[in-house]
Amino acid sequence: MDLFRKKNVRSLIDTSRRNKGLKRELGVWDLTLLGIGAIIGTGIFVLTGTGALKAGPGLMLSFVIAGLACAFSALAYAEFASTVPVSGSVYTYSYVTLGELVAWIIGWDLVLEYLLAVSAVSSGWSGYFQSLLGGFGLKLPDALTAAPGAVPGKTTLFNLPAFLIVMLITLLLSRGIKESKRVNNVMVLIKVGVVLLFILIGVFYVKPTNWQPFAPFGTQGIFTAAAVVFSAYLGFDAVSAAAEEARDPARTLPRGLLYSLGICTLLYMVVSAIMTGIIPYQQIRGHEDHPVSLALQIAGQNWFAAFIDLGAIVGMTTVMLVILYAQTRVAFAMSRDGLLPKWFSRVHEKYRTPYSVTWLLGIVAGLIGALVPITQIAELVNIGTLFAFIMVSVSVIILRKTQPDLPRGFRCPAVPFVPAASIVLCAFLMSQLLWITWAAFLIWLTIGLIVYFTYSRKHSALNASKAH
Repeated sequence: MDLFRKKNVRSLIDTSRRNKGLKRELGVWDLTLLGIGAIIGTGIFVLTGTGALKAGPGLMLSFVIAGLACAFSALAYAEFASTVPVSGSVYTYSYVTLGELVAWIIGWDLVLEYLLAVSAVSSGWSGYFQSLLGGFGLKLPDALTAAPGAVPGKTTLFNLPAFLIVMLITLLLSRGIKESKRVNNVMVLIKVGVVLLFILIGVFYVKPTNWQPFAPFGTQGIFTAAAVVFSAYLGFDAVSAAAEEARDPARTLPRGLLYSLGICTLLYMVVSAIMTGIIPYQQIRGHEDHPVSLALQIAGQNWFAAFIDLGAIVGMTTVMLVILYAQTRVAFAMSRDGLLPKWFSRVHEKYRTPYSVTWLLGIVAGLIGALVPITQIAELVNIGTLFAFIMVSVSVIILRKTQPDLPRGFRCPAVPFVPAASIVLCAFLMSQLLWITWAAFLIWLTIGLIVYFTYSRKHSALNASKAH
């Protein structure tokens, strides 16, 4: 039964308050922009094209389906974030409801999800950045433009832009949450401005006939696209990782989660509607990496297409910033619980950040993005996130039964039906992913179990307290 030993919610909160730890700097506005910063990036600038080829104009409904899966999960996250306002996100939530072994599996899953997400986005960022340099007549040596073997016919050795942007973000995060939030807030406002400008300009070039037929591949196409574009929503859960750095977390965290998700869902639907209204979805084939700017080119607005590239660069920068931030906080929480070495949870005396682990994870993510050709990475990130969403929904149902009187700043409505809807939707989307994605995911979890039984179980803080 030691495998399922649980942390006490009240003592967990008291311990986090007593510890001289992270600074509380984030309000509702900051948390909302943190969520938008994590969500809007490659999804709106790239995945809209991939999804349109699978669903046609029905992509609008695909975003609704994926958004609903996230919305139900967000309500569960909001309840936990207000009830257990400490670092660790779903890892911590699982620890207090399902026990240590499940919490470890979730934490290990999040390490993979966040690490590969940062690496994959850094590769995309590099492509847009090099495209922007090309507009000024600048070009990097081929050897420094991509990972080894990533570009057929070219000798590439190291993706230098991908590595450098992750190092710059790591430096920013290591210096403090106040500095990081300021940069994030400015960049989020810029990229949302670019998206709104696209909407204002593009709406005048929409041809409703391009929306016919609305679902050329039927409902299956819409569902398949929903599984693909689900990754466009990745990152909103990172807001819950900011629990120990949020002011009045019981009030601000639920609002930040739900506001950011709602705003992004609306923007995704409108952008996909305008894009498929300007350009027949069939013409996107071969241009999946820049469908939004393609729509503007077809509309004769070439001058604005460059702004889309800039918006994509800024958008992906904030995605990496927030996801790497969330990853360091999950590792911080796991280390504080003894499941990872204590070195991971050391807080810098001056900057009040988990300085060492921030640099460790940043360097690893940067090297993966620079040296490994990332293929099918979106699906691998998706399966980890969907698994985490299922676990947080299960945890809400269990905690309502086991500790019904626990103070909750926000209550998920219609429990257990809303969490159950989240579980069903997420499980359905997981079933749409390739078998090789499942195989890689299970291999990673197996490695995690080996680490747990050889190190983490013996060094757990709960194991040490029992010994005393």
